[in-house]
Amino acid sequence: MSVSDWGDWLPRAIASATPDGVSLWYLGCNGFVLKDAEGTTIYIDPYVGLGDPPRTVRMIPVPFDPSDVDHADAILVTHEHTDHVHGPSQAPILAASDATLYGPDDSLEVALEDEAWTDNWDVSGEQLVEVAEGDTIDIGAFTIHVEPAHDADATHPVSYVIEHDAGTVFHGGDTKPGDSFDAIGEEYDIDVGILAFGTVGTVPDKETGEPVRTRWYNDENQIIECASDLQLERLVPSHWDMWRGLTGDPTVLHHHANSFEYPRRLEIVEIGDRIDLADE
Repeated sequence: MSVSDWGDWLPRAIASATPDGVSLWYLGCNGFVLKDAEGTTIYIDPYVGLGDPPRTVRMIPVPFDPSDVDHADAILVTHEHTDHVHGPSQAPILAASDATLYGPDDSLEVALEDEAWTDNWDVSGEQLVEVAEGDTIDIGAFTIHVEPAHDADATHPVSYVIEHDAGTVFHGGDTKPGDSFDAIGEEYDIDVGILAFGTVGTVPDKETGEPVRTRWYNDENQIIECASDLQLERLVPSHWDMWRGLTGDPTVLHHHANSFEYPRRLEIVEIGDRIDLADE
């Protein structure tokens, strides 16, 4: 397992924070932490692995050691890919905190069968809970709705709409545009939407090692299409910083969003940054 480049300052900063409403911290890749004024803490897709060089090469620091996280109420995972459900990144958090991990069936198959979390870490089967589109979960003052996602590279992806009195957050995992987003945009008043963004690049094939033209994330037009359909107040691009050959420049999205009503605002965060939703 990789060693944190930053020591334990980020987990300590999160643990000591007292948000007025809800604060979010970007963990790099597609990972975020949400914490509210009551101290309820939810991790989404935390990943501190190094990838699988030379196929996937991590381009950003490892910001924390999972064993330094001693408080979490829940982990949400969006789909079964390694950088979204990953035992070395997530099982130590469950073991230290007694948190519950929520994810779709194929993600839990990775945890229970492929990586055997209950055998290799101090994690119980009761801490791994399957969710599906249409489910609702209450965690402290957060209400989490499980919604569809549209990722042809995943076998069963989901997205999450996380409601709180301070505001509403959408996390789409690696979703691309899809037919359900108009309805989600109409149903929820989404303050912050997190969507994966990156370039089309070449990645070595798993079997042959030969470079293959690869699109894993939204391009500039796709991410704005998602943001427009979801009627996002604030668009937060993620994943653009992570993999060699697929990194992107999110500042170009200002031009692509300029003529659309939504998103109202583009908010670019780097690994370790904090953004806030304040109670009104």
